[in-house]
Amino acid sequence: MDKAVTYQKTVSASTQNLSDIRKFVSKHALNHGFSSEQIADIRLAVDEATTNIIKHAYKNDHNQELTIHLEFDDEKLSVTLTDQGIAFDLKKYKSPDIKKQIKKKKRGGMGIHLMKSLMDEVSYNVKNQKNVLRMSKNRN
Repeated sequence: MDKAVTYQKTVSASTQNLSDIRKFVSKHALNHGFSSEQIADIRLAVDEATTNIIKHAYKNDHNQELTIHLEFDDEKLSVTLTDQGIAFDLKKYKSPDIKKQIKKKKRGGMGIHLMKSLMDEVSYNVKNQKNVLRMSKNRN
């Protein structure tokens, strides 16, 4: 492949767009040779990240937008999600106690844990007043 191939999509920050986002990611990952198992992991991680942006960064304000940028190279797929919502404070993040969550039948709070479990690399930073979440999935 030598040169990276990129795709980009900007959508309004609404949970109604989650299905389109999953299809966008799945289609391109499939076309670039990722397995169905890898695609399921990528879709779930992107779904969790996008839901967090909609609910937490934008507080369900559908007038806002988020951008999904996919970059494929010989080794991996990198997914970058960019928004201009409220920044996430990494210092306040504590890994969830999964057994407690299940026992209490508590929903939510698992997004970051899932992203880190499903993807090979996850990074988050704020650049030019934009939140930038980058997740990578290796081909092998």
